[in-house]
Amino acid sequence: MKQTADRYLNRELSWLQFNRRVLEEAANPNNPLLERLKFLAIFESNLDEFYMVRVSGLIEQFESGVLDTSPDGLTPTEQLHVISETAGPLRRRASEILSQQIIPLLEKYGIQISRFETLSDRQKRDLNHYFIEQVFPLCTPLILHPAHSVPFISNRSLNLAVELRDDSDVRLARVKIPTVIPRAVKVGKRRTEFVLLEEIIANNLQALFPGVEILGAHLFRVVRDADVEIRELEAADLISTIEETLRLRRFGDPVLLEVDSSMPEHVRRQLMGMLKLDDEDVFSIDGMLGMEALWEITRVDKPALRYPPHLPYVPEQLSNTKALLETMSQTDVLVHHPYDGFRAVEEFVSSAVKDPNVVGIKQTLYRVGQESPLVESLLDAAENGKQVAAMVELKARFDENNNLVWARALERAGVHVTYGFAEMKTHCKLSLVVRRERGGMKSYAHIGTGNYNPATSRLYTDIGLFTCDEDITQDISELFNYLTGFSKQTKYRKLLVAPVNLREGILQRIKREAKIHKSENNGRIILKLNALVDPEVIDALYEASEAGVKIDLIVRGVCCLRPCVDGLSKNIRVVSIVGRFLEHSRVYFFNNGGRPDVLIGSADAMRRNLDRRIEVLAPVEDPNLVHLILERLLKPCLKDNVKAWDLDANGQYHRRQVGDEKAFDSQVWFMMHPLTREQFSKGTR
Repeated sequence: MKQTADRYLNRELSWLQFNRRVLEEAANPNNPLLERLKFLAIFESNLDEFYMVRVSGLIEQFESGVLDTSPDGLTPTEQLHVISETAGPLRRRASEILSQQIIPLLEKYGIQISRFETLSDRQKRDLNHYFIEQVFPLCTPLILHPAHSVPFISNRSLNLAVELRDDSDVRLARVKIPTVIPRAVKVGKRRTEFVLLEEIIANNLQALFPGVEILGAHLFRVVRDADVEIRELEAADLISTIEETLRLRRFGDPVLLEVDSSMPEHVRRQLMGMLKLDDEDVFSIDGMLGMEALWEITRVDKPALRYPPHLPYVPEQLSNTKALLETMSQTDVLVHHPYDGFRAVEEFVSSAVKDPNVVGIKQTLYRVGQESPLVESLLDAAENGKQVAAMVELKARFDENNNLVWARALERAGVHVTYGFAEMKTHCKLSLVVRRERGGMKSYAHIGTGNYNPATSRLYTDIGLFTCDEDITQDISELFNYLTGFSKQTKYRKLLVAPVNLREGILQRIKREAKIHKSENNGRIILKLNALVDPEVIDALYEASEAGVKIDLIVRGVCCLRPCVDGLSKNIRVVSIVGRFLEHSRVYFFNNGGRPDVLIGSADAMRRNLDRRIEVLAPVEDPNLVHLILERLLKPCLKDNVKAWDLDANGQYHRRQVGDEKAFDSQVWFMMHPLTREQFSKGTR
C-alpha cells in the first residue's frame, strides 16, 4: 500500500492548478482579446472566493488547534504555507498578462486604459468636474491611525491608504472607492478610453482633506472570511438564521491583503497590524488591483474582439407546450446546454401554467439568479390555482439573498415553500409536473446537472433529462415528500440519492466494473465531473485500474487522484477542459459488460456531495441516449486537443498539443452538433 501522500494530490493546490488553467486562457493569443479580459476577471473572482472559503477554513482549523491532516498528509499550517507560495506568484502573473500582453493589444484596437497623468488638460478638467459632481458625495474619508478603534474595511473593497501631515503629526486615512458608479470611467466621446476611478480620486484628494498636506496615497484591497456557518442547527426560523449569516459574512475576519507594490513598507505594516495579518497573507501587486472592473471594459462595442454569438438550438419537438409533452410521452429527451436551448426547460414549467390538465408542480431551486422566468411561471401557476411546491435552498453560498427574495415572493403567491435542512444543503436539480390524463394522473420530470438559471445556462455546460418513466417520477415524488414534509425514505427504485444510497451506488458500480473486466476484459469507466476529491471513490478507482479497467476522468476543477502511476493508477487518465463555457455537467458511465450503465445528475465525487447534501443521480436508460452520451458528449471531450489539459502523476497539468493531428475543440464541435439535433435527426430514433 502506497503512503497517503503518494496516493492523493492536495485539494487546495489542485484548485490553484485549476485557476492557473483559467489564467492561461487569459494569456492564450488564440482567444479573442475581450474574452481574455473576461478570463482575467474570472481568475480574480475565483481567487477571492478561494480565500474567502477555503483559506479561511484552514485558518480557522489552525486557530482552533485542529491537527488533522488532509488526505495527502498536510497539516492546516503546511497547507497555508504552500498556498501562499503558489497563489502569490499566480496573482503577479495575472498582472503581467494584463500590463504586458493585453493592454498593448487593446491599444492597437483603439481601447485604452489610460493613466490620469497622461491625459490632456481638457480631459483632466472634465474628470475633475466629474469627481466634484458624481464622486465627491460618495466618498467618506476615515482616519485609520491614530484612532480609538479601527474603522471596518469591507470585504473585497478597494481603498486608498492616504498619508496626511497636520503640523508635525502624520496620520493614515482610508478612502473607499465607491462601488455604486463605474470604476472604469469613460474619457472623451470615443467611449473606448478609460481611466480607473481610483486615479481620479487620488488626483482630487485635496478636496477630501482641505488644508492638510497629503504625503501619498496607495491602493489596497481586503478579502475576508465569507464561509460563515449556520451554527443554530435547530433554528426555528431558518430565514432569520440566513439573514444573520449574511450580516456576519460582511464582518468576517480578514484573510488576504492586497497592496500596490509602491506602498511604503511602514504603511503596509500599519495595515497588516490593524488587520492582524502576517507576511504570508499579503500580496504585493505591480499593476491593477481588483480586476473585476475588467468586466466593464469588455462591454465596449467591438464585436470582432469577442467570441462569435452562439444561438442555442431548440428542435421543433421541444419548441412549445404541446410538442414537448407529446415528445416526452413517447421518449426520454436529453438536452445539453448551452448548445441546446434552455428555453425547453423554461417551457416545461411554463407549459404547466397554461395547461388546464396540470394540477401540480414541484420544483427545487438552488441558484436561480435575479431574473427567473421559471420562478415567474411558478408564481403564475400558484395564482392560477395549481398546487405548487418549491424547495428553496437558502444556504446556496453567495446566492442567499436572491433566494430569500424569491422565497418570499413565492410564499406571497401561495406556493408551498420549504427551505430544506439546516445541516444539509439540497443541491439536486428536479422539476416535476403532475397532469390529469385518461386513466389517472401522469407525472413528467426534468432532472438536471445545473441550476435553473437562464444566465448561467448560457455560460455553463449542463445536461438535462426529460422523462415520464414511472419509476423515476415516483422516486422524485417521494423525494419531494422527504424535502417538503416528513419522510424517512431509505430505498428508491432507480434514483441514487445522497446521503441515502448514492455513495454506495457509485462504489458498487466501480467494483462491478472491475469484476466484469476479469471475465470479459472490456472494463471501461468514464466520469465527467467538476471535482474528484472523495478518498473512498478514488481508492475504488485505483482498485479498478489495477484490475485492468480502462478509466478516463474528465474533471474540470479539483482532482485529488494521481493518474498514470505504476502499481496504483496506470490505467487512469485525467483531462481538464477549460474553454469558452464552464464545464459543469456530471456524467457517470460504466460499460457494464457491454450493457452501459449511465447516470447524470448534480453530484460530484466529494465528501460533502455524497454525505452532507441532498443530491440525485438519475439513470439514462434509452439505448439511443446512452449512445449519444458516449459518442456525442464524452468521446468529443476526450478527443479535445485545443482546450484540454492532461494531469500528470505529480499534480501538474500540461496543455495538449495538436501535433500532427487535426485541431479539435470539443466546445466548438458541440456548438455545431447540438445533442437534440442529433437526437431527433432522421434515423436517430
